[in-house]
Amino acid sequence: MKIMKFGGTSVGSAVNILKVKRIVESVDEPVIVVVSALGGITDQLIDTAKLASKGDYTYEKEFNDIVKRHIEVVEGVIPEPDRKQYILRGIIEQLNELENILRGVSLIQDLSQKTFDIIVSYGERLSSSIVSNVIKDAKLFDSRKFIKTEKQFQKHIVDFKETNRLVKEYLSSLPQYSVVPGFISSNRDTGEITNLGRGGSDYTAAILASALDASLLEIWTDVDGFMTADPKVISNAYVIERLSYIEAMELSNFGAKVIYPPTIFPAYHKNIPIRIKNTFNPEGLGTLITREKSNGGKSIKGISSIDDTCLITMQGLGMVGVIGVNYRIFKALANNGISVFMVSQASSENTTSFAVRNEDADLSVKVLRDEFAMEILQGEINDVMPEKGLATVAIVGENMKRTPGIAGRLFGTLGRSGISVIACAQGASETNISFVIKKQFLRKALNSIHDSFFLSEYQVLNIFLIGIGTVGKSLLEQIKLQQPKLMAQNSLKINVVGIANSKRFLFSRKGIDLDNYRELLESKGQPSSPEVLYREIEEMNIFNSVFVDCTASQAIAGLYHNLLSHNISVVTANKITASSDYASYAALKTISRKLGVKYLFETNVGAGLPIINTMNALINSGDKILKIQAVLSGTLNYIFNTVSEKIPLSQAIRMSKDAGYSEPDPRMDLNGTDVVRKLVILSREAGYQVEQSDVKINLFIPEDYFLGSQEDFWQKIATLDAKFENQRKILESEGRRYRFVAQMEEGACSVGLQEVDRNHPFYELEGSNNIILITTERYNEYPMIIKGYGAGASVTAAGVFADIISIANIR
Repeated sequence: MKIMKFGGTSVGSAVNILKVKRIVESVDEPVIVVVSALGGITDQLIDTAKLASKGDYTYEKEFNDIVKRHIEVVEGVIPEPDRKQYILRGIIEQLNELENILRGVSLIQDLSQKTFDIIVSYGERLSSSIVSNVIKDAKLFDSRKFIKTEKQFQKHIVDFKETNRLVKEYLSSLPQYSVVPGFISSNRDTGEITNLGRGGSDYTAAILASALDASLLEIWTDVDGFMTADPKVISNAYVIERLSYIEAMELSNFGAKVIYPPTIFPAYHKNIPIRIKNTFNPEGLGTLITREKSNGGKSIKGISSIDDTCLITMQGLGMVGVIGVNYRIFKALANNGISVFMVSQASSENTTSFAVRNEDADLSVKVLRDEFAMEILQGEINDVMPEKGLATVAIVGENMKRTPGIAGRLFGTLGRSGISVIACAQGASETNISFVIKKQFLRKALNSIHDSFFLSEYQVLNIFLIGIGTVGKSLLEQIKLQQPKLMAQNSLKINVVGIANSKRFLFSRKGIDLDNYRELLESKGQPSSPEVLYREIEEMNIFNSVFVDCTASQAIAGLYHNLLSHNISVVTANKITASSDYASYAALKTISRKLGVKYLFETNVGAGLPIINTMNALINSGDKILKIQAVLSGTLNYIFNTVSEKIPLSQAIRMSKDAGYSEPDPRMDLNGTDVVRKLVILSREAGYQVEQSDVKINLFIPEDYFLGSQEDFWQKIATLDAKFENQRKILESEGRRYRFVAQMEEGACSVGLQEVDRNHPFYELEGSNNIILITTERYNEYPMIIKGYGAGASVTAAGVFADIISIANIR
């Protein structure tokens, strides 16, 4: 025999009830069908009763809506006119009873618990009457006759001994299909109508399954089963195929609304499997819950959360070593019907914190202040402190037992996401680690944990890209082309959630379509400014976020400190911050190390060449960098390689700009500023405290050429063509060439034009390439050489992309 329970959504409309009919009638073995009220009806009954108790005659409209809904459902599921009228008479008779009760409540403006329980019972009584007439040859049984309760702490508790006896008595002889209303019950002693609480229809089904030794308990709902996390928060959450009873109980207790938590115990007691199924996807496997735990696989099965948390703290030196304090705390709460779902206590015993629902918070505080009034008055215990606006998260899995590093990974993940844990708890069973955080960080925490424990199909990096000029545009193209390979081979998804230029920004938590991002930015983008960008990023509060700066903006660079402080990694092609005053550079590096977030700027020097990473690897392995010699300006190298008898200096400079090698204002390259910045960055990464003002500059263009506007510069520069060409010819005849060389030797820095002969490594440097010679204690006689493309949008974008990938720690 099988017990099948169908929830409110499953019986919420005529169409859905016909789905239930097809599912039930496809089963060959005897079936008991337990049904909830039509979706939303229980809430509507509660609201109607409350309105009536206030003498508010708008309750009549609410009641008429309830009547209309049930009549429409009957008319939609019963095609035969005569039978339809017969069933409607029974439904209307029950609705008339309900109307009379509500009228009485309205007249006396009083709603006792007894009357309230009667009113809410009509939801299941009506739905079961309808469903029993839809399923072929089904027989309706009244659960009030055999589900018996007793009152404890103002709540109705099932009397299992009496209930099991009566279930076996009333359901000893069953037809193929039986229907039982869920949720409702009756008092063992008085016979008055009671109920099993919200979600009680699941419990009804489990009670019947246990009493009748059913082969299987199926809970039919509107989801495919237990999910690894809330799919409304985590889009790539997926169905958990198998859970143990303990895992299911833990997930349910901490907010997974798939099954009513008390449902599990009766099935566990008799070792009856529970299958969660979706009424709207009956072919899906669902989730199977059994006594056996799955061996191997992922260490945690799922993440659950309660976003309605108040943490109450009892603290005081008067609690230390005193026996019975916790007994008094929890006894006082229990006597007032307050449920505690998490407890955290310091080993010193001077602090006990516990979590309750917000609705119980004020009563909890009052109860404890009364209980410990004397201790509070004498200063032995501080005042009872409630903290609202919190959420509780639990990671669950029996495979966590005796698996080292789970808690470390959990709290490390939260720390890197900038999420502070207020309280935490883990039992010796090691199947659940629970912690309390601020509610505003719940979404971020769930996504971070889901990603960290590989419950997601892909690790996700959420990218905010600022600047979509040549480099930014190329980066987006590379991400789009490489995305399928990264997802297939590395299980990494690059999700571009923000794109901005100097005028507009577009943010989308789900990700932006890279095929038409420019059109979207233009049509849906909002006015942009650095302050607005930072505010929007902070408010989005998204996990695994990376701020990518492909601008040359001082204002955008000014955001790095706050971004890093909020655990947002920064990848930048913008040289301004890393080459600014040393204190600012050092502060960003310190924040990055302290918070475990990334501040990466490989492309500040050498575009996509692995210069900074190589230097860091040398230093981290114990080497010391003594000297750096480099051609760091792809622009200047391009110019010197392009100048010829036919191409004068001024034309070569313009060609470098047209080719995209130079800065938008090529004077930034020609006056040595760009090379100075790069040399300062390298010197700092080599371990030397260097400022831009420390660098000696030997220019090949007089300083007065850099004054005025860019247009003035273009008019003046041609006057140097003849002189420069004469010098070039002399060098060429001597077998030498010009190179603009940056040099650092034990902290002393200089940049300037140098002549190199054919034997020098810099002589054959082609096009816009860069070259760097690194002399270290290990690489002393033969310096390390790094050489390659040092300018250009595509290679710079590739370097930025490599920095982004490195944050995901994939190889």
